Amino acid sequence: MAVTTPTSLLGRLLDHVGNRNLNGKPKIIKPDILSLLSYGRLKQALGVLFSINKPVDQSIYAHFLQLCTDRKAINEGRKVEIHLLKFQMNPSVFLLNRIIEMYAKCGSMTDALQVFDRMRKPNGGSWNAMISGFEYLGFHENVLDYFWSMYGLGIRPNQVTFACVLSACASLMALGPARQVHCLILKWGFFSNVVLSSSIVDVYGKCRAIEESKRVFGEIKNPNNISWNVIIKRCCEVGREEEALVLFFQMHRAKAKPMNFTFANVLSACASTLGIEEGCQIHALSIRHGLDVDDYITSSLVDMYSKCGFLEEARRVFDNAHTRNVITWTAILSGYSKHGFTEEARNFFDEMPQRNVVSWNAMLVGYTQLCRWEEGLDFFSKMRREACEIDHVTLGLVLNICAGLTDLELGKQVHAFVNRHGFSSYLFTCNSLLDMYGKCGSLRSMDRWFFAMAQKDIVSWNSFMSSYARHGQSEETLRIFGEMDRDVKLNEFTISTVLAACSNILSLQHGKQLHGYTIRTFLERDIVIRGALVDMYSKCRCLDYALKVFYEVCLADIVLWNSMISGCAHNKRGKEALELFELMQESGVKPDNVTFVGILVACISEGMVDIGRWFFNSMSEKHCVIPRVEHYALMVELFGRNGCMDELKDFIGALPFEPTPAMWMLVSECCRNHGDTRLGELASQRLHELDEIGLKPINSAPCETDLGLRNSLN
Repeated sequence: MAVTTPTSLLGRLLDHVGNRNLNGKPKIIKPDILSLLSYGRLKQALGVLFSINKPVDQSIYAHFLQLCTDRKAINEGRKVEIHLLKFQMNPSVFLLNRIIEMYAKCGSMTDALQVFDRMRKPNGGSWNAMISGFEYLGFHENVLDYFWSMYGLGIRPNQVTFACVLSACASLMALGPARQVHCLILKWGFFSNVVLSSSIVDVYGKCRAIEESKRVFGEIKNPNNISWNVIIKRCCEVGREEEALVLFFQMHRAKAKPMNFTFANVLSACASTLGIEEGCQIHALSIRHGLDVDDYITSSLVDMYSKCGFLEEARRVFDNAHTRNVITWTAILSGYSKHGFTEEARNFFDEMPQRNVVSWNAMLVGYTQLCRWEEGLDFFSKMRREACEIDHVTLGLVLNICAGLTDLELGKQVHAFVNRHGFSSYLFTCNSLLDMYGKCGSLRSMDRWFFAMAQKDIVSWNSFMSSYARHGQSEETLRIFGEMDRDVKLNEFTISTVLAACSNILSLQHGKQLHGYTIRTFLERDIVIRGALVDMYSKCRCLDYALKVFYEVCLADIVLWNSMISGCAHNKRGKEALELFELMQESGVKPDNVTFVGILVACISEGMVDIGRWFFNSMSEKHCVIPRVEHYALMVELFGRNGCMDELKDFIGALPFEPTPAMWMLVSECCRNHGDTRLGELASQRLHELDEIGLKPINSAPCETDLGLRNSLN
């Protein structure tokens, strides 16, 4: 009878099971199992393994465990462990370490921990296997616990240990432990390892200790590509964009290779700092490195050019892109939207092949920035019908629209939506709600919401306080400021708002205290705060203080000049106001309509009719500033108070518009004071006619301006 020869690989292997050497060890099985493992036939190799009732070589088990680790085949790994323990009660530490690694990579630290706890004498490799496993699975606290236990037992960590522990510190943002580990790395001489040094740079950067991160980077003798990329990325993350750009160009000179995310980060830094020149150079370098085709970099280039206002360049990059994803489309859309090209942005939006919530928000930003509230609301309705989702940014923008429309009822509906869908955990949305209630005049609702907020930042407090200031409740503004000072760090907006409140109630004491605070905290250098200080001192009749603050400014802007000129005028020091006007022109600052309000008030306070007339005429003839109603009102006051009744009558008759009720009231008052009955009767008649049709001085905007000016001079 013919004997059939097995042709399958498994059949040949089984035929060789009985062939053994004289010492009883397997003769053929070792290379055959390794062949199966090398081809990745894990199940067949396990079948052969379990057909053997004796242990195989340690290298066979190691190969099995490695393949199980690579495949994340935990069940097969358990079978290998069972076979090993069946024949060896005390396996080698080497194999037990491989088993721990296998369980960790397969996601079962419970099994790994059981193996580790059964070990009689775990070595450094055992501890490293556990620490690496915990870090791999994201159990960062366990990494630190096991590291300090290992260190307490006197087992010396190696580079792998330190790398895992530094990674855990970075994930936990644990700055204190990171510093301790850094000291141990220096103590045991591992700092020369550039990988560990780069990890230290990284962990300090993630913990926002950027100065320490930069110091460690500077101590690396030969930083590699990773070192450079890490320090640049961390500088960008903490808002040190200019330093990131300097480091990037140093990196280029050092001939280190930037990664794609590095290019994206520095391009974002250029966008934040509006550094178009640096952005163009980085664009050229990305082309040289062949990374300009990267989708991530393309999106960053479009975003950078858009934010810097170079929309044609942004569009050129977009049009030349090899592929266009939703991020790239959204970047160019956002550029059009933010720079006021709303119609182009909308056309672009309608052409988008796909959209996400960021795309919708970018379009909504365009409407809100231009105060096109109704269109923004219509667009939001379209978004609710067509978009699959909205986010906290969407709700914040919609609340801005409610505030712009002063639509309190709609704002309350949005508030209800926020509560129902869990958006009240987003601080941005909470602050938008606060701002909406304040601008809609519902201070009671704003109060309730402010104290119901789970967390508050400087924006929350500023919004809360400025709402009271906006509604003229200056005493309440100062009270809130007292509470705020204990809770958050004040910024420029806070100080300028409180100084404005001090100006309104003439609280010189509080104003001086704030001035001292700005000096101690170096906020006095801010041009907005300087203007608020000038305004506060001027209104509190401390003009010398105001002038001192003003003259300390190196480069004053038009707002500060106007504040100082107005301050001098309202304090009856009109000649100094005129001198300041001359200085302003010499410094190259062009006057605007507000400047001439202050100048005309100064002329009224000094009784300088001819000079006031000259300045009024020069507004349009010399300075290209079109006179407004308030300028005409001030000229009426200038002529009337100085008894120039004929000139007043001619001026009233030549007005390019019907005189306002406030003007007629002023004319009537001046006629009584100077005995001009004819013009006075005309003024009384016109006031009577205006009163019959419901136009009263108190309802006239110019009236409020004029009365305020007169009261300041009396």
